[in-house]
Amino acid sequence: MSSSTRPLVIIAAFAGSLAAGLLLVLWLSGGFSGFKGVAAPAAIGGPFQLTDQSGQKVTEQSLKGKPSLIFFGFTHCPDICPTALFEMSEVLRTLGPDAGKLNTYFVSVDPERDTAPIMKDYLSSFDPHLKGLTGTPEEVAKVITGYRVYAKKVPTKDGDYTMDHTALIYLMDKDGNFVAPFNLKRTPEDAAKDLKRYL
Repeated sequence: MSSSTRPLVIIAAFAGSLAAGLLLVLWLSGGFSGFKGVAAPAAIGGPFQLTDQSGQKVTEQSLKGKPSLIFFGFTHCPDICPTALFEMSEVLRTLGPDAGKLNTYFVSVDPERDTAPIMKDYLSSFDPHLKGLTGTPEEVAKVITGYRVYAKKVPTKDGDYTMDHTALIYLMDKDGNFVAPFNLKRTPEDAAKDLKRYL
């Protein structure tokens, strides 16, 4: 390749990668929805019906009017779940009176063991604003599918089992639409300040 053509090749490669990046951003943002035959990414969320730790029904309509933080886990989780719930509790404490302007849900991926009374006892160690949601295996499977959660039962050597699962905190807006994963790996003050933009 001659020295005179090398800059042209570099420019062409840059332009090609820029175009590919733009197409990817358009696809991820649903910008291709008007084009036939090109599927936009699947939405996160959707209809569900579960029961909280007090026996009250909670549906997708319960998300409306307030932003929501939703975490999927299980009460037998050794470390990830209690850590996430503690961090959520610290953010709620930091929010003070504004904590009531936010829905905070802990959704079980283990409905066989996580009954409403079990969830109530488990959550007594965390902020009282946190609601634990569970249901029948079919009801839980529906919300897991709707939120694109990975959850898999893993047998243990003692004949019991644990659960592998997605450990994201889902931030939903006041209309119940997914905004983004919410980062709790920072100070409660920084996380609370971020949340206040959605209240």
